[in-house]
Amino acid sequence: MNRKILIAFLSLAIPTFGADSQWVLQQSTLTYHVSHPLHQTDGLSHAAKGKGVCHAGQCEFLIAVPVKSFDSGDSNRDLHMLQVTRGAEFPIVTVRTRLPESAAASATINADLEIQFAGQTVQYKQVPLQLETQGGEAHITGTIPATLADFKIDPPSLLTMPVKNEIPVRVDMTWHLQ
Repeated sequence: MNRKILIAFLSLAIPTFGADSQWVLQQSTLTYHVSHPLHQTDGLSHAAKGKGVCHAGQCEFLIAVPVKSFDSGDSNRDLHMLQVTRGAEFPIVTVRTRLPESAAASATINADLEIQFAGQTVQYKQVPLQLETQGGEAHITGTIPATLADFKIDPPSLLTMPVKNEIPVRVDMTWHLQ
């Protein structure tokens, strides 16, 4: 095989965040977890949209998801979640991150995230995310260690017992190279 053809083939087969490129969020599963002394609850959304642009060894990603798209399986609970998170006033959760070119070289990336939610902007430093690349796709999984206090949300109560402060958000995203 001609060396130029082989290099061209490999550059298409192995995505890198470092090359001048654009990425689109193809599919996502975002799950928040709430713990209460009487029960555990997960809210799930597949509605996230996202884009990433890489240039000169630096990539910037933006992800947005409607607050109302999270489903816990209980419509009353979901309505209450919208109320306590001020979802009518702040209907979108946004996540921004920058990744260096070297991010694709490792299976674990430590991302600095800026999250806007419930009218607050919070920085999470060095959040470990797992990265798997194959062909023109990148699969990213991990957990964001969010808390209610970070976003100035009063913990909702059931039978006068509040939920725990921790609301970890599990992330499972597949990005496609355009």
